[in-house]
Amino acid sequence: MKEAPKLNITRSLALFEEAKTLVPGGVLGARKPGDFIMGEYPIFLEYGKGARLIDVDGNEFIDYLCGYGPVILGYREDEVDDAVFHQIKDKGFCFTLTQPYQNDLAKKLIDLIPSAELSIFLKTGSDATTAAIRIARAYTGRIKVMRCGYHGWHDWCVEMKGGIPEKFYEDVFEFHYNDLDMLEDLMKKHGDQTAAIIMTPFGHPLHQKMQEPKPGFLGGVRRLADKYGAVLVFDEVRTCFRLRMGGAQELYGVTPDLTVLGKGMANGWAISVVTGKKDVMMAAASRLFISSTFFPNSDGYIAALKTIEIMQREKVIDNIWEKGERLLMKIRGIIDRYPDAGAELTGVAPMFMITFTKGDPATQRDRRTDFYTQLIRRGFFFTPHHHAYISFRHTEEELDLTAAAIDESMAYISEKYKG
Repeated sequence: MKEAPKLNITRSLALFEEAKTLVPGGVLGARKPGDFIMGEYPIFLEYGKGARLIDVDGNEFIDYLCGYGPVILGYREDEVDDAVFHQIKDKGFCFTLTQPYQNDLAKKLIDLIPSAELSIFLKTGSDATTAAIRIARAYTGRIKVMRCGYHGWHDWCVEMKGGIPEKFYEDVFEFHYNDLDMLEDLMKKHGDQTAAIIMTPFGHPLHQKMQEPKPGFLGGVRRLADKYGAVLVFDEVRTCFRLRMGGAQELYGVTPDLTVLGKGMANGWAISVVTGKKDVMMAAASRLFISSTFFPNSDGYIAALKTIEIMQREKVIDNIWEKGERLLMKIRGIIDRYPDAGAELTGVAPMFMITFTKGDPATQRDRRTDFYTQLIRRGFFFTPHHHAYISFRHTEEELDLTAAAIDESMAYISEKYKG
């Protein structure tokens, strides 16, 4: 199989050089070229529609990052965007006081999320995970936190510790997904001082293969939280409104005390939520202060209400699972045809990842880099460091084209690294 020709990303690279004189590092956070493959991926996009992206050099891609998850329907979803535009133009969205859409969305969440009784609304996932920990600490009067998974960029949980005094995270202890014994050992040592156990209920660690919960794992975490009087927090920023409308807690039947929501609930408009049991959530009413100029803005409420309406009306979750299952079945067949590539597929239909953890350890990184290089050159936007998503607007034709590109890329890897 021939190597795909390299993309022309001349303008993207020129803009990046300019950006480095204006913004530290050129771009912020997980959009840096090093989070993709430098010299192969575009750095600046021009626009998107449906499941497609166009970069500043005119290259077109079928996209599987979905803006790192929030675009559950598709880019520029007219019905959602029009609802927000009408709100902004006809009624306004940024005021000193709160508009009543807060109540409408809170009631909708009670209908959908098993743990939801009371809710507070914020803007980002990091806002919400940090608020959940503050609520848990205020409710319990304790300080320590057990954590599993990625929970944002704030001081208590971020992996890169630069600029953060140790005292901000010295009471936070990490346990591994699906390792109940590890959590139990931590709780035996720190349980009577633990305010919260916060975790992603579906395993999607950074740069690694995905994991579904082993039988009894989530229930075991629930029992340990109850035993030691800790608040159980599910970070469902990625999984709610994607695995099920009610998230992984609905899918796996384990209900936390608090749930963190965001991303897919508003199709890219900024909003996040902490929702949960009344007795725990009431700590936010009087024992702590959470506020922002922009938290009450109604653009996010309107976008969320309209997105949820569409998802229920169009049975979006069923659609994504059905399409995703068909694509994953094809990918499994491709991986089986090319054992020399050393690829592995993990995850579930709505969110999945292809890793290269099999075969010669000395070539794992190179095989991964070459595979994702071939995909981006063929016009398919995946990344080697983050799992993929299926959106409502991915068409069957686009999924078939994707399977063909994965086949070609896997054949290239298999031939290059054979024996």
